[in-house]
Amino acid sequence: MSVAAGKHVLLKIEHSPGTGDFVTVAGLKIKTFTLKTQSLDVTHCDSPGQWRELLGGAGVRGVDVSGAGVFVNSQADQIMRQRFFDQALSRFQLCLPEFAILSGPFLITELEYSGRHDGEAAYVLSLASAGAISVTVL
Repeated sequence: MSVAAGKHVLLKIEHSPGTGDFVTVAGLKIKTFTLKTQSLDVTHCDSPGQWRELLGGAGVRGVDVSGAGVFVNSQADQIMRQRFFDQALSRFQLCLPEFAILSGPFLITELEYSGRHDGEAAYVLSLASAGAISVTVL
């Protein structure tokens, strides 16, 4: 088993829709990809021991992405800002070394910019999956 460096966890956005040409979102120091499901609770008064029962395969799957880093005004930053203001879906790739590449449509749900007088300009972003996500196992 090998250990992967956090700097190799990448978030990429498709440069122009439909081209398959992705550019790395620059400046990120923290990247979090959350794979999740919403379960369907089917517990009823006759459930054995009155334990919760969940219906397998019936929930909704999704991926949430968050990140924070130094604002560098890269090409990817400019693309993301425009797509955020347009509220346009964008194809992203989530690259997790030694695990998988997840790819699919996402909506940019949050862009936050900040800066201290004695520090660098920073930003925070959030994405929510907006369709089927393909997984390429590495």
